[in-house]
Amino acid sequence: MAPLVECVPNFSEGRDLAVIKQITDAIGAVPGVRLLNVDPGNATNRTVVTFVGDPDAVIEAAFRGIRKASELIDMSRHHGAHPRMGATDVCPLIPVSGITMTQAVEFARRLGERVGRELGIPVYLYEAAQPDKTRSNLAMIRSGEYEGLARKILQPEWRPDFGPAGFNARAGATVIGARDFLVAYNVNLNTTSTRRANAIAFDVREAGRTIKNASGHDVVQPGILKSVKAIGWYIAEYGIAQVSMNLTDINVTPLHVAFDEVCRAAEKRGVRVTGSELVGLVPITCLLDAGRYFLQKQQRSSGVSERELVRIAVQSMGLDELTPFNPEERVIEYLLRSPGDTRLVSMSLADFMDETASESPAPGGGSIAAYVGALGAALATMVANLSSHKRGWDDRWKEFSDYAEQGQGHAQELRRLVDEDSRAFSRVMAAFALPKTTADEKAARTAEIQTATREATLVPFRVMETAVASMSVVKAMAELGQENSVSDAGVGALCARSAVMGAYLNVKINARQLTDRPFADDVVTRGAAIEAEAQRLEADILTTVNRRI
Repeated sequence: MAPLVECVPNFSEGRDLAVIKQITDAIGAVPGVRLLNVDPGNATNRTVVTFVGDPDAVIEAAFRGIRKASELIDMSRHHGAHPRMGATDVCPLIPVSGITMTQAVEFARRLGERVGRELGIPVYLYEAAQPDKTRSNLAMIRSGEYEGLARKILQPEWRPDFGPAGFNARAGATVIGARDFLVAYNVNLNTTSTRRANAIAFDVREAGRTIKNASGHDVVQPGILKSVKAIGWYIAEYGIAQVSMNLTDINVTPLHVAFDEVCRAAEKRGVRVTGSELVGLVPITCLLDAGRYFLQKQQRSSGVSERELVRIAVQSMGLDELTPFNPEERVIEYLLRSPGDTRLVSMSLADFMDETASESPAPGGGSIAAYVGALGAALATMVANLSSHKRGWDDRWKEFSDYAEQGQGHAQELRRLVDEDSRAFSRVMAAFALPKTTADEKAARTAEIQTATREATLVPFRVMETAVASMSVVKAMAELGQENSVSDAGVGALCARSAVMGAYLNVKINARQLTDRPFADDVVTRGAAIEAEAQRLEADILTTVNRRI
């Protein structure tokens, strides 16, 4: 897997779009870098930029962005609601795939050294990149902000890690580091009071607040949420105060938990939450988990589509209260996928049928088998969702919600395999088209044909495995689901069995081209057992369905 790194520099300019564009143009001009998101804030006078790419390309792009920001932004004239100390205030590297945190730290140090040496900007390392853990916290490094930097930088304990130990009046200082994925999240309040917003922030953030104990000594009263940093501020642009949070580990404190806890803390202080906003990008899991959470709070089935879970999350947390929230532009996985990833499943039914009927050999039987299986799993999911809402079955909503989630999982995997099968076939065709003039070319071509054919065998085999697994949900819905929908479970069984048998035909025809006969024979043998199991389950399900009709 090729290494992929995300970089999220925060620049101290959120109002002058021409300046912002020059900075992002400098970043985007680096080959191998993909600019994902530019999120300027007027009140904070700060822009969060997100881009990804190969580590070497990313640190080159980050350097060019920092250099351009130092040329265009004069910190001596900067004012904004967000804490800051430099034209490029903070520049974290986040390992996405194929790279360890240790490796990301080395890239952060390389970037910091170059910024200090070539641009003359004091650089502080933070988070994983900072070996001295007494000064790894961003809030501590930035304490005193730009206005206090001239004095702070002269203190021995705050000597920069790279660059001059002197005040750069124009560029300030830059904090560079490596960290895990962080979600920047602001919750909107129906008050203009920064004091009340801060009180709520202190209630929820892990660091809590400092109070006097009975002896008059200062003690720390921890907040409720782990891995959460928070402050309160007033946003003149919107005329409201916010609790501004950094969720540093969404596995410890997910987005929806942070939102609900702020709601509780605000209510205790007579303040109401009116909505919230995400700054920059967010992993899809944040929104899917939130959607499920809010549906389950209503005792509603959470076995609905990804699109519906995202919609529920946006609506429940008011993510579009201040500005429109478009998931296609804000979810990192959506931005990283290429158009070809969902070429077939994004088509209309009519276009998919026409594409299948065309002279092109793909999509073929493998993709059709996968889609038929997806429809079967979707029918079982529908029966589960209808049953969870049936009048008089209120105490069974969780039972059917669990079945619906299982069905959704099978349906989504089979839908993914529609395009996966087409890609696997295209790779085989591309392998046959490779040059074969020299002996080396012939050997490389033969090896690629075998590798591609092996994958083209395994994809329909995965269709078989997933489709037969979905039949457990179909069977449960035939036996337990509401009677008015039992026929739908029967159709689901027919679809699932057809998917298994259709995919098996593809397994067999591709396996016969493989020179690795033990592997090919094993796949065919296991496929025969899956086919037999699917036929058995279909017969059992149809017997149940016909009995209940």
